[in-house]
Amino acid sequence: MAESLGLPLSDRTKTYNSRLAQELAKWAESEGKGDEFHDAVFRAYFVEAKNIAREDELVSLAGSVGLPETVARHVVKTRAFKEAVDEDWERSRLLGITAVPTFVIGEQKMTGFQPIEVLRDYLNRCGVKKRKRRL
Repeated sequence: MAESLGLPLSDRTKTYNSRLAQELAKWAESEGKGDEFHDAVFRAYFVEAKNIAREDELVSLAGSVGLPETVARHVVKTRAFKEAVDEDWERSRLLGITAVPTFVIGEQKMTGFQPIEVLRDYLNRCGVKKRKRRL
């Protein structure tokens, strides 16, 4: 499907543990760089087939989005955001989330990649109003 949409994805032959990436992402979010870091990790893992379980790789990705690498290394080494990620995982379990992506609005859940029409219908059913785009 990615190929048909023109999305660059590599043919990964290995799966790497993303736990440290999740912890560093929580820190990046607290620094206002969450979206940029998530995008960089996604590209590194799915497009460039990099090992996002490696500390040096994560620190480099943090630096690539303007976060201080020395602080990023400290966050990874001390596991400073471990509890925050544990809380996210517990919340996911309580909500019955078993796959990624899962969209949750109120009591409504939708799991898996969906065509845009299905996402729009989901948002409409959940009462989400369309926002005007700012230029």
